[in-house]
Amino acid sequence: MPDLHVNGALRSHDAEPDTPLLWVLREQLGLTGTKYGCGIAQCGACTVHIDGAPVRSCAVPVSALRPGQKITTIEGLSPDGGHALQKAWVQLDVPQCGYCQSGMLMAAAALLKDKPRPTDAEIDAAITNICRCGTYNRVREGIKLAAGITTRTAAVEVIHLQRGQA
Repeated sequence: MPDLHVNGALRSHDAEPDTPLLWVLREQLGLTGTKYGCGIAQCGACTVHIDGAPVRSCAVPVSALRPGQKITTIEGLSPDGGHALQKAWVQLDVPQCGYCQSGMLMAAAALLKDKPRPTDAEIDAAITNICRCGTYNRVREGIKLAAGITTRTAAVEVIHLQRGQA
């Protein structure tokens, strides 16, 4: 198999052509931030970027990748945790169990790249990932905070209002 361009480096693997990218990333390259959720591209836990676009890696066989395509995983989003979304997630305590959050962050990063100041409707349309803990309101506020649409104080107030903790 050809090398994969992952997080800015060429990485070798010996997977069968029909192996989903998710399993190559996790099992062969040791990039375990990308999670397995459903295996049918519905939940979004396995979201990575291929050439900047969010893709559900469980449904992409490595044979479908073209030489030179750039893959970015959650580990490559910002190795030091300095991405605006990662900072917003921490400030607003977005995750509960956290299992889906790497996929959420990757979907949100792609959204902000294309729409730096998204509306609620644009956020809802772009973030189709499933969170079994139901942190959707905090995800939305985290995206707005990272985009500079709201302040941390305003985002926290919205979250408390939504929880009925006014």
